[in-house]
Amino acid sequence: MSAKGARSIAAVPPDHLDRLNKGLAETRTLSEGLALSFPRLLATVAPSLANAAEAALPPTLGITQRMARAAELLRASEGDALLPRLLVHPADTVRGWGAYLIAALPGSSLAERLARVRPLADDPHFGVREWAWLALRPAIAAEIDEALRLLVPWTAEPSANLRRFASEATRPRGVWCAHIAALKTDPAQALPLLQPLRRDASPYVQDSVGNWLNDAAKSRPDWVSHLLTDWRRDASVAPRLLKRAGRSLA
Repeated sequence: MSAKGARSIAAVPPDHLDRLNKGLAETRTLSEGLALSFPRLLATVAPSLANAAEAALPPTLGITQRMARAAELLRASEGDALLPRLLVHPADTVRGWGAYLIAALPGSSLAERLARVRPLADDPHFGVREWAWLALRPAIAAEIDEALRLLVPWTAEPSANLRRFASEATRPRGVWCAHIAALKTDPAQALPLLQPLRRDASPYVQDSVGNWLNDAAKSRPDWVSHLLTDWRRDASVAPRLLKRAGRSLA
């Protein structure tokens, strides 16, 4: 297998797939994450779930549904005491289950959940970083005013991963997640978060901010157009960001 990993499910080598299913390797592409067997991997983490996993995690479920359901099974069987082991597991998918467990912690405020998910939001693996924001997205959407307040400081973090989390987790539409109606209607309320990121030097962050604004342009093209006119006057705003943000505008 190439260092870049398989680009299709069929291209995942059997020996690598076996290591993924045993929790001994990390996925290198989304295709590899889609190819692995959730029931087999779950059984390596919690052997008591081996019998229930097959029925509870059919491959017909979408990937985000399988992630959430695997976390539900773990919590019901093992309780939250399992969480520390999940967060340092060698398998990226298992660390992602940890993010979903954090999102479901009973009695936890949004601030507490964000604090606990930070290591996963800054994980070296691209997939874990996605699961971190996807897991918390429902809570963020439910308390969007509080979420924006809490995430504005993240825009000043030294890690581009954390800065990107602040943007990606609050996108009005996003990918594989429910929309945030309040931000589709009034994206201006997120300006305290977006403005510090407009000059970000990281392409990883630039792409997320561009996608955020492209989301907003689908319901508020007038607002995005006006904002981009202002940002284009600032030479420190990357052309990459501006191009991505304005791609849906007429």
